[in-house]
Amino acid sequence: MFGIFQKEVAVAAPVTGQCVDLKQVPDEMFSQRLMGDGVAVDPEDGLFVAPADGELTMVFKTGHAYGMQLDKKVEILVHIGIDTVELNGDGFEVLAQQGQKVKKGTPIVQANLALIRERGYNPITPIIVTLPETMEGTKEERVLEKKQGSVRAGVDPIFKVKP
Repeated sequence: MFGIFQKEVAVAAPVTGQCVDLKQVPDEMFSQRLMGDGVAVDPEDGLFVAPADGELTMVFKTGHAYGMQLDKKVEILVHIGIDTVELNGDGFEVLAQQGQKVKKGTPIVQANLALIRERGYNPITPIIVTLPETMEGTKEERVLEKKQGSVRAGVDPIFKVKP
């Protein structure tokens, strides 16, 4: 009913690490928010989990990224590292399947951060809200309460999304 009573959807960290502004991501696609708004986490651990309850709508076979549809048709993308698609799956173990319904904290990908760094890739992980056509307003108006600092996977909220 006019959407005034819709609750915001909380999104937790998909990985333990340091949460930073997207401007700190060394890739213009993310730092300029061309794919959507959100935050990034510089990972300290290689276990990537579901940041909220929802359905895995996309899991790249290379393991470098996954997408989810959350409550109220909110869609997010977790992109593990910069240009890590070039690793062709080396250093990534996919633990869940596209189409799978998951709960917050469900393991999705195990990444070998040492190998990723050793091969010259930055493991910083943007978490982006990809705005479907059904959401009104700009991307900046939809992503609220962005966190900065230390976060724990599947526990600490990194932002809220206004549906």
